[in-house]
Amino acid sequence: MNAYAHQYIVRETGLVRTETLCADSRIAWMYCSVRENARWLFNTLTSGGFSKVLAWMHYDMHPHLTRKEIDRAMRELGINPEEIADDVSGYRSLRDIFERKIRYADFRPMPDAPDAVLSPADARVLIGSFSTTSAVFIKEKFFDFAELIGMDRINWLSLFANGDFAVFRLTPDQYHYNHVPVSGVVADHYEISGRYHSCNPGAVVREVTPLSKNRRIVTVIDTDTSAGTRIGCVAMVEVVAMMIGDIVQCYSDTTYDDPKGVTPGMSLKKGQPKSLFRPGSSTTVLIFEKDRIRFSEDLLRNMFRRNVSSRFSLGFGMPLVETDVRVRSEIGRRPNDLLA
Repeated sequence: MNAYAHQYIVRETGLVRTETLCADSRIAWMYCSVRENARWLFNTLTSGGFSKVLAWMHYDMHPHLTRKEIDRAMRELGINPEEIADDVSGYRSLRDIFERKIRYADFRPMPDAPDAVLSPADARVLIGSFSTTSAVFIKEKFFDFAELIGMDRINWLSLFANGDFAVFRLTPDQYHYNHVPVSGVVADHYEISGRYHSCNPGAVVREVTPLSKNRRIVTVIDTDTSAGTRIGCVAMVEVVAMMIGDIVQCYSDTTYDDPKGVTPGMSLKKGQPKSLFRPGSSTTVLIFEKDRIRFSEDLLRNMFRRNVSSRFSLGFGMPLVETDVRVRSEIGRRPNDLLA
């Protein structure tokens, strides 16, 4: 499958782009030959320790890059230097580029609608539902629902049963802060241990439900509060991947100032920075209660495009085309019949 092109649709322009997948041939080797013939080696390669070694080799091995080398790296990654909030002259490594802060109020503006649900990241998104009657029903392709949330979290498993979800895949070149998709109060916050599988589309197709097997942090946000978005509870699941050594919880009410860890009872404002993936590619999953969100039409329309080459479409036998979205852009709203 690694010879099969993987394309996505750029939301802002509608153009179809072919993604250059990082280490694609090596990932294909891991998830075919190694996975099938040397399981012990495969388990080593998807372990936390090996992931940290890979991250160091890729992002920290050269800690004294020159300004010219930094500028060239940002240019090759397609990063707009005008949107960066940091002093780029202080950058010395690829990690500095990866963990960059941006002027999100200027370059990632939010919609005005109070019931809008936002993308938590610069990412490529797919929409799905656990309900068998939904047009976007996707059963255990990317993750096992109960395994993802936690087998022992009976209250959340019951609440989100037959609900809807969105999967946001971040690539190594993208801005890697997660922002809060809705306003509300933290009802629960916990971590589940696991592996460090790649989120390469080919790897996701080959390894059954990999996202629910990776280490992850789950934050449940109750939005039915006085200052909330009022679309029920939303589970925000931040999933590690290969070369992601940590997920730093660093919520800020203003820009990136005074970052705090996330705890139950804490109020979160929509659009504000919540966490940082350090470093590599990664995934964030949003899960909604049944019938509490109406996803944006363009995202649904793009997903069913049959003239776009997607490894997810090929591997899962159904149209599954990603749309590239910006953090803090609208991905859905409260259904009309629930408007207050």
